[in-house]
Amino acid sequence: MKTILIFTIAVFWFVPFCLVSQEIVEHPDMLTYPDLVFDPPTPSDYRTTLSNGMVVYIAEDRELPLINVSVLIRGGAAWEPAEKSGLASLTGTLLRDGGTVTRTPDDLDDEIDFLAANIFTSFGNTSGGANFNVLSYEIEKGLELLIDVLRNPRFDENRFRIQRDRIRQNLARRNDRTNEIESREWGYLLYGEDHFSARNVTVETLEAITQDDLIEFHRTFVHPGNMMLAVAGDFDRDEMIDYLERAFQDWEAEEPWNTPVPQPGHTPVAGIYMVDKSDVNQGRVSIGHLGITYDNPDRHSVQVMNGILGGSGFTSRIMTRVRSDEGLAYSAGSSFGVGMHYPATFRAFYQSRNEACAYAAKIVLEEIERIREEPVSDEELKTEKNSILEAFPRRFASANQIVSLYARDEFEGRNPDDWLTYRDAIREIGADDVQRAAGEYLHPDKLVILVVGNVEDVLKGDPRYDASFEAMGDLQITRLPLRDPLTLRAE
Repeated sequence: MKTILIFTIAVFWFVPFCLVSQEIVEHPDMLTYPDLVFDPPTPSDYRTTLSNGMVVYIAEDRELPLINVSVLIRGGAAWEPAEKSGLASLTGTLLRDGGTVTRTPDDLDDEIDFLAANIFTSFGNTSGGANFNVLSYEIEKGLELLIDVLRNPRFDENRFRIQRDRIRQNLARRNDRTNEIESREWGYLLYGEDHFSARNVTVETLEAITQDDLIEFHRTFVHPGNMMLAVAGDFDRDEMIDYLERAFQDWEAEEPWNTPVPQPGHTPVAGIYMVDKSDVNQGRVSIGHLGITYDNPDRHSVQVMNGILGGSGFTSRIMTRVRSDEGLAYSAGSSFGVGMHYPATFRAFYQSRNEACAYAAKIVLEEIERIREEPVSDEELKTEKNSILEAFPRRFASANQIVSLYARDEFEGRNPDDWLTYRDAIREIGADDVQRAAGEYLHPDKLVILVVGNVEDVLKGDPRYDASFEAMGDLQITRLPLRDPLTLRAE
């Protein structure tokens, strides 16, 4: 009771003090705030090189007694044989789960658990790596385990068999979800079935992979000459560099993998493509074409343009019209990819009732045309630029985020110093830049429209809406088969 009384008295005196010490405004819109001042850290302050030539981005962070290590490895599905699709991914999983030469998988699991550590390994299309975290006082033992996983994988036969069986079971279910069908067919339409980015594992390619394939893939890609590190946590910087020197000192750094990433040889064909999934009441729709690459000087203007069009959630035009105004979809928007090795894709997307898909597509096409033909409003431009600028500091919210961002940039061929001028580039973008970017990089005549849903209902449409896919210009409708989930052959 005494505590409550003291608290009440404190509040009684504190609140009037706050009220009289601040200017009272008539409306919250009149509140003013100090300018947000944030300078991104300089990348070179975090960069060092070990004696074996391996680049490390490193930062102290004493907030928690933890250390995080990210290992970036050049290599991936881009260089696996087409007849062994899935090799990179399987290697990435079993690099950790398959044990090491001196530790069985169970022994490795036990040691990692005993340290309260985590080690996760994977390979994607053009890169792979390991993520590792451990209590700071266990760093030497933890690094020894991490190096053993990376350097001396066992690829245990039993774990290899279990993982292949698990993948096979997943293959059998991949037509159950329309998002998987959509993603698969979108890749085929934009990049062609022969490009690694669109290739998918089949039961035949899975059965073709052997343990020897995993060993050879590991030998080719996993070595210090092909790695980069990002390290952050509770340590002394100089001591951690010494730990890393000792951990990698006797592991030879071979020449880095410099084979170029294979380029797509496919030219997307504009049109409407439909995959029948008769047991669903909603259709998934993707509308787009090839995007741009990182070296494009207009990439920031394209980013702002796409944000206004569909990339910024509830403030974007596509979301506003498709969801808020018409109630046709729970989520709708767009993305405009910036590829490093070849063009990524521009893609507008939504999921709606089968009968409403055509009307939503009509709205999206109208918004694509509108942003090409009309200048965006000052309010839209201000909102989008402020959103980008105000979110910018969150990229650097922790030491781990900082070193991970800068390491990934250098690893993938971007210049980490670009972040030092990024906000100035965004601030300089005007409405004319947005319209020019829309006119140059949005191509209504090249649009690929993919629909996955109950095609009969999609084509029937809803009589309340003046829209149909058959009436969309000169775009031809092509029915794509629902492929066999195990072989991906047309059923």
